[in-house]
Amino acid sequence: MSPTQWDLPPELCCRPLAFVALTGLDVVYNAVHRAIWDAFCANRRADRVPISFKVLPGDHEYPKCRTKRTSYEWYIPKGILKTGWMNKHLNLVPALVVLFYELDWDDPQWKEKQSECATKVEIVRTSLQGRNTKVAVVLIQKKTPLPPGEDVVASERASALCNACDLSGKSLFVLPHTDHLVGYIIRLENAFYEHAQTYYYTEIRRVKSHKEFLNKTTHQLLFVRHQFKTGFFSELKQDTQNALKYYRTAYGLVHELRAHETNMLEIKTMAGFINYKICRLCFQHNTPLDAIAQFRKHIDLCKKKIGSAELAFEHTAWMSKQFQSFGDLFDEAIKVGLTAIQTQNPGFYYQQAAYYAQERKQQAGQLCSHEPNVGYPTPDPLDTPGAALDFYGQRAWRQGHQSIDPPDPEKEKKGILALQLKEKDIPHSVRVQTDFVILILFSSKDPVKKMLCPSHRHTHMVQMGEEYYHAKDYTKALKLLDYVMCDYRMERWWSLLTSILGTALKCSYLMGHVKDYITYSMELVGRASTLHSEQKSRIEKNLIKVLMNEVPDPEPECDPLSVKAARALWNERVSLAGSNEFTIEVQDYVPFVQCKAKFLSPSFHVDDPVQLNVYLRADCPHPLRFSKLCISLSNQEYNQYCVVEEPCNSKDILEPSIQENMCLVPGKIRKYSFKFVARFEDVGKKIEITGVDLMLGSDSGRCVYLNWRGGGGDAASSHEALQASRSFKRRGPASDSLVNWDTVTIQASTMVISRVPKVSLQLRHEPPALNNEMYCITVTIESQENTAAKDVKLTAGLKPGQDANLTQTTHVTMNGGEMCDDSHPALLPDIPIGDLQPGQKSLFARCVTTGSRIFLFHVSYTMNTSVEGKEITCKCHKDETVTLETVVPFEVAVKFVSTKFENLDRVHVDVPFLLMTDILSASPWPLHLVTSQLQLAPTMAAIDQPESQVEEIVLQTGESASECFSLKCPPVPTGTSSIVCYIPLLWKSTCAETPVISTVVTLPHVMVETIPLYVHADLPSFGRVRESLPVRYCMQNRTGLVQDVEMTVEPSDAFMFSGLKQVRIRILPGAEQEMLYNFYPLMAGYQSLPVLNITLMRFPSVAPALLRRFLPSRIFVKPQGRPGDASIAAA
Repeated sequence: MSPTQWDLPPELCCRPLAFVALTGLDVVYNAVHRAIWDAFCANRRADRVPISFKVLPGDHEYPKCRTKRTSYEWYIPKGILKTGWMNKHLNLVPALVVLFYELDWDDPQWKEKQSECATKVEIVRTSLQGRNTKVAVVLIQKKTPLPPGEDVVASERASALCNACDLSGKSLFVLPHTDHLVGYIIRLENAFYEHAQTYYYTEIRRVKSHKEFLNKTTHQLLFVRHQFKTGFFSELKQDTQNALKYYRTAYGLVHELRAHETNMLEIKTMAGFINYKICRLCFQHNTPLDAIAQFRKHIDLCKKKIGSAELAFEHTAWMSKQFQSFGDLFDEAIKVGLTAIQTQNPGFYYQQAAYYAQERKQQAGQLCSHEPNVGYPTPDPLDTPGAALDFYGQRAWRQGHQSIDPPDPEKEKKGILALQLKEKDIPHSVRVQTDFVILILFSSKDPVKKMLCPSHRHTHMVQMGEEYYHAKDYTKALKLLDYVMCDYRMERWWSLLTSILGTALKCSYLMGHVKDYITYSMELVGRASTLHSEQKSRIEKNLIKVLMNEVPDPEPECDPLSVKAARALWNERVSLAGSNEFTIEVQDYVPFVQCKAKFLSPSFHVDDPVQLNVYLRADCPHPLRFSKLCISLSNQEYNQYCVVEEPCNSKDILEPSIQENMCLVPGKIRKYSFKFVARFEDVGKKIEITGVDLMLGSDSGRCVYLNWRGGGGDAASSHEALQASRSFKRRGPASDSLVNWDTVTIQASTMVISRVPKVSLQLRHEPPALNNEMYCITVTIESQENTAAKDVKLTAGLKPGQDANLTQTTHVTMNGGEMCDDSHPALLPDIPIGDLQPGQKSLFARCVTTGSRIFLFHVSYTMNTSVEGKEITCKCHKDETVTLETVVPFEVAVKFVSTKFENLDRVHVDVPFLLMTDILSASPWPLHLVTSQLQLAPTMAAIDQPESQVEEIVLQTGESASECFSLKCPPVPTGTSSIVCYIPLLWKSTCAETPVISTVVTLPHVMVETIPLYVHADLPSFGRVRESLPVRYCMQNRTGLVQDVEMTVEPSDAFMFSGLKQVRIRILPGAEQEMLYNFYPLMAGYQSLPVLNITLMRFPSVAPALLRRFLPSRIFVKPQGRPGDASIAAA
């Protein structure tokens, strides 16, 4: 029996397409016909109609149609479905035959060619006799046809041709061979598709018509057959919904058949076919849950239909193929867009398929174990007259037999024996290796791998690795097992890992792989192995033999023939002299030697030796000697100081070491200490342990280097360290004499730092600093070194890394007698001091802006010192920082007032006003104001000579000093913003001898306006009750126009007056007009003068209130004195 018997037939698995035969095309010698054929077949897009085209000769012989049965009364079917039926309707019996014929409407030989075309059509019809296949004719023409109705000749000749060929008008087509050939072909395809649809619809009705002749007593098989055919024709018709309905009906009917041992295989075969169709259509309709439910139902119904117990392996083979086929359908659906989940994905079905494949192998081993003298029966009971069986799922020696009992028991026995012997010859392990499971698990691009649970993947790989091992393909077995072991180490499945390591050790032994054998042996005798001590002891002895360049003993339960071949391989390895040195990266394994390396401190000063310890512990049953221990550091110059070595011969591996610490005793911890002096160039750099190498064996035998990356540790160390930290976190520290392995931590790097400086920096200053002040910070450097400190340098100033604005607004100098400007830096680097002598330096800083600043003082020097008897030169440095707050020394308030001390927001041309400044001290100590000087802009003028009014004044905190200047503004355009300018203010702090600081106070702008009329009044400084008070009002016309002025004087309760109460006058340009009044006070005290209202007729926008601002509004009136009253007279 062929192992491919259980594969589904390709005509079942493919998508059914309507079959259309093309005749009359010479695609080999006729270029036009070849172009037409290429347009039909080449580069078919998904949007074109689903049709399968095939070029056939005009006289092709199609399958003969059997005589139609008119009655089923005495008919007993011999099987459910014939093996060639699906292929016949997919590839042999067309739904439409299209005859291509070259004929133009204006062809001069029209009559002759019309007759020839009719003859060819008749030949096609004759070969299709008895079939419902449609026939169509396509005329290949050179010219593009005219629109329908315009070419009368074409219409007439088309009608004549249809009559001659017995065709309907819908079966005659014209194909112009022009540049738009593909477009015409697509239109032809659509027409062909409609004809094919009609054909399959007719076939469905024909099959359905048989139902009325059937009975359920003798025709149960026909009910299944007809439903399957109806569904298949519906698929060809692309009516997948109805096809699914018919297949579901067929599936229900196939399980209603009476099942017995002789027809069990046929029922399962057809059930598998129909189930495949149902699941495929469900996935196609995007209803995967329906497909999964159908498959589960299918398995539940069929898993117990085993059939003959002597052929039970056939049932497991059939079950394996069912799961595989469904997994393939599921996988195809995922590739076209279906989203799978972890609990439902193809991996589960492939897993079950692999399970049944292995079960088949086991059953075959039990049922097919015949004696050697049992031969294959003759004649061959599996031989068939034709190439295949007549019906799917039947036995070759009893085809068409449907009764319960076999017709010939002797033939039945021979057939079963033949099947068993055929099954025995199948290499099951090889078959499993090349099975779909391998493709799923090793395809990194397959989405199934991403969705499958890791534990399932591991299970598959272990199973496949064992299959490869039994098939003696040790290379593939080792590759699979090694991949799984990495995950098992990470997940700490030690018992599973031990089992797999045992198989891997056998593979490496049988292949003669020395390095792999050593690696797996080291793990099997280590702490992660769950083997008994006797087994570990045996493996360690074999390992030592390999290190001594001897042949190890074979592993138990190995194939004797393979062991014999392996001994030859090992003997060859022993004889080779150039391949006896191996390096094993143990970081990803769990070896029998544990290693931890640590620096004793996270950092070392350059004048102290760098110290590190390496701890080793062996977990093997017997003591083991090593030859060399070396540490690799990031700076290779130090490697020479970190080596422990004792050369030995191969025979000395088991002998005690001369140096007791070169032997590792199981369970005991060995500590190896190293130290070296760091180079001065490595100050500020990190020294890292890049690897630890432990050499086993000898140069005369085999050298095996166990290499730990970094500071040691292996695949199990991280979890063990975590467990240890949880267990010992509440315990006190262990004594120095006892080393607890779990408390030893890996410290794989250290930092070399500079020597501890023995100098002191003392900073003396008086904060805070005043803005723009030369602030003094005194630095005192004192040395406590035993020898002289040389090449001393001081770096002082603003600490780097702060805001860039601070760098631009901070200036420092060592010369306190000069003022800092923008040319001075913010940091003075490497100020040479020479050999350190007791003394001090002063730094002066000028801070232009307020805020907090950090100043850095860095002293560096060199020293000669001795470390471990080695003279080295050390550079030392000491840093001190100070945070300095800068505040403003004073605040200046400026305001403009009138001569009556009224606040002004604007001034007028040639009208005097006052500039008042208030200086408020904000300094925490007395502030010495040296002087001030008013510097006016050209647009301002002083009425008197301005002099400083705060010269040599000392202000305490919170005190203020004021100045007042009388100014006026020369004529300028109205609305001009005038700048009064600034006041340079010279000051200094009284607490330190610093230069005088000049702070420029910029005065604010003020608006200047021009008034057309200026008014001022001349009157005494006071009046007396009931005495005359002369008042003169002067009005000056400041325009180039004659001013019409109207004056009115409002009466007052405090005064009587004489003069014009209301008058209208005219003032010439530039002239002045005086008005005299005598006021007679009536009450004493501060009294309001009578209000003078002035209205300018030419300038109505000038309000009288504006002009009244220039006039006094009140006057002090003294009481009337008595005769002889000296006090009043004095007042």
